[in-house]
Amino acid sequence: MLQAFSVNLGGGSITHAELAGIEQGMRLAWEMGIRKLAVQTDSATAISLIQEDPSSHPHRMLVKSIRRSLSLEWEVTIDHVFREGNFVADFLASRGHALPVGLHVVDVPGPILGYWLYYDTIGVQTPRSIIN
Repeated sequence: MLQAFSVNLGGGSITHAELAGIEQGMRLAWEMGIRKLAVQTDSATAISLIQEDPSSHPHRMLVKSIRRSLSLEWEVTIDHVFREGNFVADFLASRGHALPVGLHVVDVPGPILGYWLYYDTIGVQTPRSIIN
């Protein structure tokens, strides 16, 4: 089964949104019975927070929840990918802003998501501009 989700948190920082997305995605995967999971995020900050166990960070409760999930009986990898290399995640994150506050799960992705999924599958990437 293929599922996708978007979340509207109603506000907050980018780091909070990334951590909340990781936490919610892991929870949904566990509930679906997935026991081998690859998590991708474009937030190096989120990955660092998860690896360092920040006891005084404002998002420490989300990090603790993610770390508890990582300790379950499954294989999870969390990798950094640039936003331009994961069209589906970028689309779903952008979509969340237009939805009512809360979690929105779809079982059958629509044609637009299918289009982005195809691009991710064949490895299409867009150029990234870096300004120093």
